[in-house]
Amino acid sequence: MTKYHFVGIKGTGMSALAQILRDLHHDVQGSDYEKRFFTQKALEDKKIKILPFNKDNIQSDEVVIAGNAFPDRHEEIAEAKKMGVPVHRYFDFLGELAKHYTSIAVTGTHGKTSTTGLLAHVFEKFAPSTYLIGDGTGVGRDNSQYFIWESCEYKRHFLHAAPDYCIITNIEFDHSDYYKDLDDVVSAFQEMALKVKKAIFACGDNEKLQMIQSNVPIIYYGFNEENDFQARNVVFQSGNGGTTFDVYIRNDLYGHFQIRGYGNHNVLNALAVIAFCNYQNVPLEIVKEGLASFNGVKRRFTETVLPENDQVLIDDYAHHPTEIRVTIEAARKKYPDRRLIAIFQPHTYSRTMTFLDAFAASLKTADDVYLCDIFGSAREKSGKLSIHDLQDRIDGSHILHNSNIDDLKQYRHSVLLFMGAGDIQKYQKEYQKVCHP
Repeated sequence: MTKYHFVGIKGTGMSALAQILRDLHHDVQGSDYEKRFFTQKALEDKKIKILPFNKDNIQSDEVVIAGNAFPDRHEEIAEAKKMGVPVHRYFDFLGELAKHYTSIAVTGTHGKTSTTGLLAHVFEKFAPSTYLIGDGTGVGRDNSQYFIWESCEYKRHFLHAAPDYCIITNIEFDHSDYYKDLDDVVSAFQEMALKVKKAIFACGDNEKLQMIQSNVPIIYYGFNEENDFQARNVVFQSGNGGTTFDVYIRNDLYGHFQIRGYGNHNVLNALAVIAFCNYQNVPLEIVKEGLASFNGVKRRFTETVLPENDQVLIDDYAHHPTEIRVTIEAARKKYPDRRLIAIFQPHTYSRTMTFLDAFAASLKTADDVYLCDIFGSAREKSGKLSIHDLQDRIDGSHILHNSNIDDLKQYRHSVLLFMGAGDIQKYQKEYQKVCHP
């Protein structure tokens, strides 16, 4: 048994990794800012100690795992290095952990978390699996042969692992604080693809993914006819009926499937899982049952009903223009007879600056828009613009603060979409508090 100390344990990946190591019978603790974060409950449920940052937390018998947001000069990391305590970066540790299993990395600009969660849910019904999902969920199993994890492209972190298999959901420009342009992002994914040992499952509808070269087979999935796995006859059913579709493998009917999610992006996520499971000879009925029973991951289209206001509140991690657009589209498909109110908190100043016009275009697809102050993140506290720069691009949009949260009550028989990767949840919680004083 090893004693692990996590610097930044409340991060979505760090929290999940801490849970895995605890499940595998190691001694685990960690430190972070005292502000409560949505990943905290899972840590508390597994009796993992969370401490405030302090260099005195570092002990000579520990192994330190450092979160990506914290530099080497952070007081705990600096103290560990001074004491000669082993320090591993999160992405390096994941790369080493993956070597002990048949490993499946799930990556892409969008859809990583939902696809990882769906794959873990379906595949563990076939074989015991250890898995790490980027919503703060981690499960370690003693008898696992497989390790399924969400692998992040930020700062090329995914290059620190060489997975057996890889799912790539899409490639778009993001993380403008690091990547120069879309070509730079593509080059990172290309380098990663060359590290995969057995097979890649990629969305063939994404133009950039069609250009990827690899030393292993690439199995393509999508809506277009040239894909190896193709979805046809997609039907979105309003209410809670979910989505049904047929899957064809090289033009031969494979099966009819149902998922609880809405929108083409959720069909694509399901296709990725279907393609991988087919490659692993998972029985069709296990795949069908797993897809139909999946309730989603945390902070992805998470619904709360307020009957007294006849409102549906949706909490979603969407923080890129594409993600906002598809989240609004999914809500329209599920609730075609309701008005959609977008409540958006931009995440990081650099991303807001890069996508200012694209954010405005996506948000305009809602019926009304409320904007919250930009969330700076641990790595970027301030910037040269404010939320008013985005507001100026969306006619009729409003700025939301706790002081005017009451304004949301006027939208009876509506869907309120709370979107963002920061602490947008605090506005939803405040609104629910106002509705239930």
